[in-house]
Amino acid sequence: MEGRRFQALWQGPSAGPFVRAGYTRGMTDARESDPDAKDPLSAGTSAARRSTVIENPAEASPEDHRVRRLLQHTIDLPVLASAVQAQDPADAADTLETLVDGEAADVLEEMEIKNAAEALSHMVGPLAVSVLEDLVRDDPGYAAALIEAMPTDDAADLLQLSPDPVGEAILPRMSDAGRVVLRHLLAYEEASAGGLMTPDVLKIREEMTVTEAVRAIREAEAEEETHYVFVVDDENRLVGIVSLRSLVIAGPTERIADLCDREVAAIPPDVDRDTVSMEFEKYGYLVLPVIDAERRLLGVVTVDDVLESIRAEGTEDAQLMVGAGREEMVFSSTGAKLKSRIPWLVVNLVTSSIGALVVLQFEGLIAEIAVLAVLMPVIANQSGNAGQQSLAVTLRGIVLDQVNERIAMRLLLRESAVGAINGMIAGVLVGSFVAAISLFSGSDTWRLGVVIAISMTCSLTVGTFTGTALPLLMRRLGADPATASTIFLTMVTDSISFLIFLGAAASLSGWLGLG
Repeated sequence: MEGRRFQALWQGPSAGPFVRAGYTRGMTDARESDPDAKDPLSAGTSAARRSTVIENPAEASPEDHRVRRLLQHTIDLPVLASAVQAQDPADAADTLETLVDGEAADVLEEMEIKNAAEALSHMVGPLAVSVLEDLVRDDPGYAAALIEAMPTDDAADLLQLSPDPVGEAILPRMSDAGRVVLRHLLAYEEASAGGLMTPDVLKIREEMTVTEAVRAIREAEAEEETHYVFVVDDENRLVGIVSLRSLVIAGPTERIADLCDREVAAIPPDVDRDTVSMEFEKYGYLVLPVIDAERRLLGVVTVDDVLESIRAEGTEDAQLMVGAGREEMVFSSTGAKLKSRIPWLVVNLVTSSIGALVVLQFEGLIAEIAVLAVLMPVIANQSGNAGQQSLAVTLRGIVLDQVNERIAMRLLLRESAVGAINGMIAGVLVGSFVAAISLFSGSDTWRLGVVIAISMTCSLTVGTFTGTALPLLMRRLGADPATASTIFLTMVTDSISFLIFLGAAASLSGWLGLG
């Protein structure tokens, strides 16, 4: 591999305006990636990956400028690996993501194991999985060493995303201690506190003096930057928490038991990530300990893990609303995209057919008043948009835990009232426009404007009610409120709008001059 040479494209170094502070590391997009994406660095995606770097070279460090120059020329692998190693881990990850066809794995193998592990932990989930698969094929022993050098929560995330053969090749080659920790983390649900936590906890014993505690902290070599130290008893049960500031100003012989705050919040490992996120948001935590039923300290969830989880949840909900896969990403494989989308497209085909069947029942009426066919999409579109507005507001309320059973009915009535008022306003505008055209053209269809106004009011009321009720119903059934909500909303608004409009026109056909 010494003689291997590369030619890669570079559009700018990755140095953004963000300030890195405590608890700011983790594999980007790990929880929103696609475990079925087998070849995210295929020819079809390589060009796109080569352009996913920040477009502001002026903000780059000297190391980034050097890498940029190297990647514009054919260079030796050791030279590139040395340059990448000098970058910040997040920037190194961006550099590796621009390489294709196994080049990233080759560069990592030339880097020091610690630097390589940090860079891999910052890579986008599916791309990190692809690189890890290349490493397993080349040297499974090195892949195992790399996983063991990564922060344990990031290593667990990466193995969870990887195909089973990757984990089967790596875990037996790890140390006993590392393998036990990873298997423990992999046992938790991904979207739980256990799945979010890191077991690398800075902790001290309550019977220690300040001097002994400071010595223990120095020897711990904690991976996380932290402002707090957790205090445990002889059986690793959480006793309290003490700040580093308290240790600095305390006397050397003072006991930790006298300094620690015993009123410390903690969460069990099976709490879902939405609850964890709300706890952090509500109380402004930087870190939360995770404990078992006997208050034994299992690990900690840090604010950076929560921020990453919130971002993942937001993108997942956006995809679920339209029937795309929860874990589908831009670089997911074609097969994975088809697998997640086709079922909901079939559902959409069935639901949209319901609206077509409604229209079919009024075929004769539409033949007599052709303008009805022109106006139907207007009413259905307005009803759908009104429903989407209510849907978005209700989903936001659910996410923020502002909606409960007590206020659900009040919310339904309020949103329905808003829909009715908006329907009246829109109905009067459209109805007046249709009536005006009718009068100016000398035709006798001005009465149709009245039908449109009535139909618009009723349709928007139904749309807002449905947009509010759907996520509430999904939650009541134990499903994700966002799941394919727009598909079902469109089915209801289209079908009901067509039925209301055409039904009103048929009922008033005599008044419209058709009787």
